Amino acid sequence: MNPIVVIPARMASTRLPGKPLADINGKPMILHMLDRGRDAGIGPVAVACADTAIAEAVRAAGGRAVLTDPALPSGSDRVHAALAELDPERRHDVVVNLQGDFPTLDPAGLRLVITPLNDPAVDIGTLVVPINDEQEAVTESFVKAACAFRPGATIALALYFSRLPIPWGPGPRWHHVGIYAYRRTALDRFVALPPSLLERRESLEQLRALEDGMRIGCARMEHGPFGVDTPEDLERARAWLASARPARA
Repeated sequence: MNPIVVIPARMASTRLPGKPLADINGKPMILHMLDRGRDAGIGPVAVACADTAIAEAVRAAGGRAVLTDPALPSGSDRVHAALAELDPERRHDVVVNLQGDFPTLDPAGLRLVITPLNDPAVDIGTLVVPINDEQEAVTESFVKAACAFRPGATIALALYFSRLPIPWGPGPRWHHVGIYAYRRTALDRFVALPPSLLERRESLEQLRALEDGMRIGCARMEHGPFGVDTPEDLERARAWLASARPARA
């Protein structure tokens, strides 16, 4: 595999406007995400920007930024569009779509997310973490993955994703962490598809892939990052990074 990491970013967040440039301990959040991508060491890292201000911040810090159409409907579409400039020769056969609001991500998660693609039958890799809190299980914003890990296994196929607490019955439940490793051909196929019926119903784009017959492999982590979606999340990220990580230039 020859991966590339692309971080889609746009300023138009409804709950936290200007989120990519939100300051976290002296550095915009998007630059923290560049650090996470670089620290993983799996391939080059770039930002697919919807806004000039994000591109300017990334370039000023020595990063690679590509401006994309602000009207693109999703991060996956933004990543795909940026690849036309980043890798027109298609040397990279795996594309990691790293969300731009996970500044507490352990870079080991990016090394882990590509591992399901060691199976040639898997089209897309993603991450899950255990749900240990019943409140999380019933919270709509915590997306659940229906997957089952055999004893000793670290990868399982996703059968469904939902905002409801699935699957039914006793046993572990899994919180989906929205980071994806696409085979390049799978990303081409995915963005060419129209939004699917279940995708619209659950408001979860990964269901489009499942409905079209693609196979999504889930790699399990014990602890995942939390997304920054609100001012409260931002304060939490500032506190976590101040205590858990050394300062970087």
